[in-house]
Amino acid sequence: VPEYVSLSKKVRDKAQALSEGKADGELLQQLAAFGADAEKTSFGSCIFARKPGDGSAREQAASCQKVLGGIGNICFEYATKRYRSNCINWGIVPFTIERDDAPTFQTGDRVFVPQLRSGILGGKEVFPAKLLRDSKTFDINLFCRGLTDDERRILTDGCLMNYYARNSHE
Repeated sequence: VPEYVSLSKKVRDKAQALSEGKADGELLQQLAAFGADAEKTSFGSCIFARKPGDGSAREQAASCQKVLGGIGNICFEYATKRYRSNCINWGIVPFTIERDDAPTFQTGDRVFVPQLRSGILGGKEVFPAKLLRDSKTFDINLFCRGLTDDERRILTDGCLMNYYARNSHE
């Protein structure tokens, strides 16, 4: 998507406004469509790719995505374990989706994953989610399989640096 950077920056700005209690009406309407509490909901950009993480860009891709406000990836599979680990270390949830169940994602779709934080901490691997497109909602299942205890804590702490900061006193 050629306009990925500019779109991600807009989402990042909306996320900042949401965290400051200044969310625009459109975002609040979308959260309401999901039944989400704006004060307890994280908001950020997410990418869909069939098999991300191959090639020389895999070392920097997750960090660049995080700087642009990324909080998740959805794919059929990750090309390398290293890229998936990089996503986790930057606090980007590495979702997968089954090929047969995957919608044709479109730029501008919204995905809501209720109880994500508690599910990750609880070891859950299947996350029923909602896809919002043009005021229509679709049910989808996202997977986050095989996370170690440390990876779950890294994700819920926000990134590897936060994880180390919170655990350096233990």
